[in-house]
Amino acid sequence: MITLTLVHRLSNLPAQSWTFENQTLIRVGRSADNDVILHSAVVSRHHIELKRRGCRWTLVNLSSNGTYLEDHAIIEVPVTDNMMIRLANSGPQIHIKTGITHFKNLPKPTQTTSGAII
Repeated sequence: MITLTLVHRLSNLPAQSWTFENQTLIRVGRSADNDVILHSAVVSRHHIELKRRGCRWTLVNLSSNGTYLEDHAIIEVPVTDNMMIRLANSGPQIHIKTGITHFKNLPKPTQTTSGAII
């Protein structure tokens, strides 16, 4: 499952959300044939695609107006839980929630002298 939330740029509050359960491709843009349609002059007809392979998602920029992650233009990036992107330099912000938590920074389990794992 993946959820895209349009975030109001000034108040940083959610404006609208879309949740997708089984899709392997999600298209975002101004055109009516997209899964997420955004009415903004700076959003391209087909602005981005989100592609799922297994349980991982990839975001692909399709727009000459650009897509930004932490103020850096991106072409193709892996999607991480809770990432925030911006469509075009001054366009709408979208929060992406995948529900997949990565555990690589958790402490490794240790074994006590009695054999218990903590």
